Amino acid sequence: QVQLVESGGGLVQAGGSLRLSCAASGRTFSAYTMGWFRQRPGKEREFVAAIQRGSGSTYYGDDVKGRVTISRDNAKNTVYLQMNSVKPEDTAVYYCAARGFVYSTDPRRYDYWGQGTQVTVSS
Repeated sequence: QVQLVESGGGLVQAGGSLRLSCAASGRTFSAYTMGWFRQRPGKEREFVAAIQRGSGSTYYGDDVKGRVTISRDNAKNTVYLQMNSVKPEDTAVYYCAARGFVYSTDPRRYDYWGQGTQVTVSS
């Protein structure tokens, strides 16, 4: 029912910043909790950030807390991930996801996924 398309990935030097965007289709975007996950080489998909439907409360994974900010613009059907002070270990494919319930750190709980966007951090 909802389609997600990420953009904004690319190559960035350690210590730099970038902003990822996720454009969503669908009239009911505001009813979805939105999340960002990443998959680093050879590792399981992990939770990065989420923004709650309704309240707009935000949640962050321990590895990125203090360095990333998730936000959403419901009028634009878009969710963002601002990344600052990036590290080489942030190199991963970043995925946007949506679910019709409260936030979860478990990727299996999310119903819709984008195709992913590659972020590469050079040292």
